[in-house]
Amino acid sequence: MTYFGKTQNKPHVVCVPFPAQGHINPMLKLAKLLHFKGGFHVTFVNTEYNHKRLLKSRGPNSLNGLSSFRFETIPDGLSESDAEATQDVPSLCDSTRKTCLPHFKKLISKLNNCIDIPPVTGIVSDGIMSFALEAAEEVNVPVVLFWTNSACGFMCYLQFRQLIEKGLTPLKDSSYVTNGYLETTIDWVPGIKEIRLKDFPSFIRTTDPNDVMIDFVLWECERALKASAIILNTFDALEQDVLQAFSSINNLPPVYSIGPLNFLFKEVTDKELNSIGSNLWKEERECLKWLEGKEPNTVVYVNFGSIAVMTNDQLIEFAWGLANSKKTFLWVIRSDLITGENAVLPLEFLEETKNRGLLSSWCPQEEVLDHSAIGVFLTHSGWNSTLESVCSGVPMICWPFFSEQHTNCRFSCHEWGIGLEIEQAKRDKIEGIVRELMDGEKGKDMNEKALKFKELAIEAASGPYGSSFVNLDNIFHVLS
Repeated sequence: MTYFGKTQNKPHVVCVPFPAQGHINPMLKLAKLLHFKGGFHVTFVNTEYNHKRLLKSRGPNSLNGLSSFRFETIPDGLSESDAEATQDVPSLCDSTRKTCLPHFKKLISKLNNCIDIPPVTGIVSDGIMSFALEAAEEVNVPVVLFWTNSACGFMCYLQFRQLIEKGLTPLKDSSYVTNGYLETTIDWVPGIKEIRLKDFPSFIRTTDPNDVMIDFVLWECERALKASAIILNTFDALEQDVLQAFSSINNLPPVYSIGPLNFLFKEVTDKELNSIGSNLWKEERECLKWLEGKEPNTVVYVNFGSIAVMTNDQLIEFAWGLANSKKTFLWVIRSDLITGENAVLPLEFLEETKNRGLLSSWCPQEEVLDHSAIGVFLTHSGWNSTLESVCSGVPMICWPFFSEQHTNCRFSCHEWGIGLEIEQAKRDKIEGIVRELMDGEKGKDMNEKALKFKELAIEAASGPYGSSFVNLDNIFHVLS
C-alpha cells in the first residue's frame, strides 16, 4: 500500500514525554515496546534542552537511533541553560502548554512529508503534554495520553475541580498547612475509601487562587477527556479499586493499566534498541560492584529521585540518621539535590561511615533495587521509584517531596502495607524507622507483602492472559 508515494509498511507512532527524568524513562520503555513488540516505526521527541543533556551524559552518538526508531526535538520555550539540573517544574509546565504546539505541528508535518518513513498513524503524549491533541486533530490520528503517575495519583488530580468547588483549596492562609487542616478526611473520591487532604498532590497547598499549578492540573485533566485512551504504568492487582472507579467518571476515555513497564520490557531483546538510554545524569555503575560483597538484605538504598530538593540541614539529619542506625547504605546525592548550594556532609559523618557507606551522584536504579543486598529503599515516593521497589520486592521508607508523591506514600504505607513514612526529617526518627524495617517484626511483615506484590506484578505483565499484557496489545490496535 502506498500513501503519497511512500510505502506504508508499518504504523508510525510519535512519542512525546514531559521533559523530566521521571516522565522520559517510562515513555522510552513504552516506545521500545511499541517498536519491538508492536512493529511500529517510532519517533521519540525530546526537548532541545534535554536532548543536549542526554548527549552529554550518554555520549555524542547515543541518540542516533535506528532506521525505524528516531529522535527529534522541539524547544520548551524557556531560556537556554547549560545547567545539569531539572528545570523549574511550574515554569516548564506553563511554558510547554503555551509554546510547544506550533513546533510540534511543524514536526508532524515534516514527518508526514518524509519519503523514507511511513506517515504518522498515532501519538502517545504525556498526560501533561496535551497540546498533542490539537496536532493530532489536524492530521486525524488518535492520541493516547500516558499519565506517568499512579492510578491513585491521577484519580486525585481529577478531583481538583471538586476540591475548589467545595472550598477545600486554595487554603485560606498559610497557617492551614500547619494547623491541622490538612488532616481533614475526604470520603468521596471514586475508588478511595478515605484520604486526608495532606495526601492529595501537594499543589492544593496554595493560598493563591490563580496558582499556576492548580490551573495547569485543571487544564490538563479537562483535556484528557478528548483522548482516544489513557494509559497508566500500574497493574490491576495493585490499584484495582481505583482503576475500576475510572469508569464512573463522565466522558473519561478508557483507562488501561499497562504496567509494570519494566516487566513487560523484559521481552525486548534487541541489543541495539536496548543500548538507547534515557538517563539525564551519568550513571556510576561502580556501585553494583560494591554491592556484590554485601550480605542479602543488609543495605539501605537511598535516592530522592530527579526533582526532589532539600536543605543542607535536612541532608545532615538524614546523614546522621543513617550513621546512627549502624546499617550499610548506598546513597545517591545528585549535584542539584540541595536548594541553591552544594551538598556539604560533615567530615565526622564521612569518617564514621567510611567502611559501610557509599555515596554516588547517580546510579542504575532498577539494577540496584534488584540486587539481593538491598533490604530497604529510602525514597521520595515518586511513582517510578515506588513501582520499581514493588517489582523488586523491596519495602520502602517514604519521604514525599511534592506532587502526587504524597498520594503514593499514603497508599504504600496505609493501603499496601509496604512502607513507613518519615513525618519529620529528624535523625532519631530516621534511625528508628531504618532499624524497624531492617531488624523489626514490622519490617519482616512488609518484606513479605512486598514480595507478594512482586509476584502479582509479574503475573500482570505475563502473556498471554496477564491484565497489562492484554491491555498493551489493545493500545497497539488503537495506535495502528
